[in-house]
Amino acid sequence: MAKTEVILTHNIVGLGGESDQVKVAAGYARNYLLPQGFAIPVTGANKRRLEALKQRRAEREAHEFNTMSELGKGVSKLICVIKVKTGEDGKLFGTVTAGMIADELKHQFDITLDKKKIHLEAPIKSLGDHEAELRLHAEVKSTLKVRVESLTPLAPAPEAAPVSEVKTEKRGKRTETAEAAPKAAKTK
Repeated sequence: MAKTEVILTHNIVGLGGESDQVKVAAGYARNYLLPQGFAIPVTGANKRRLEALKQRRAEREAHEFNTMSELGKGVSKLICVIKVKTGEDGKLFGTVTAGMIADELKHQFDITLDKKKIHLEAPIKSLGDHEAELRLHAEVKSTLKVRVESLTPLAPAPEAAPVSEVKTEKRGKRTETAEAAPKAAKTK
């Protein structure tokens, strides 16, 4: 296959970042990258333009790093409260995922964060306090405290009551428990 060299003007996942000079298939460059404005051909004039692209990329990356550093410092002080449905015994229906945490950050603190930047070692399956790692930038990591609370109030544990039920055996014969037998004798 014929290869051609182009200079990327945008970040292309799996190919390279802005201002990278890459070799790609001629058809890919001709039919997709050049018409969409994602790349420019390598020429003398475009090589001079490459310096401006590199400077713009460096400024953008520095700004992104500073923004994410500040966000990481601020988020580490917050506690994100997530309310979930639970059974009467306090067991969750389902799990708390990174998407749910991202939605609650947006709702509670007006922080827009991609769910891909929230890393959970395992999905959260219990009530209480947990920690989630935030991978905000290649060099910026932070932790977020997540508190999982129940929407349904937990029922108090019932006290142990004496067993007075009438039980049946497999073949249909009725037998009475020890406590139920004296009651039955009094009623006769």
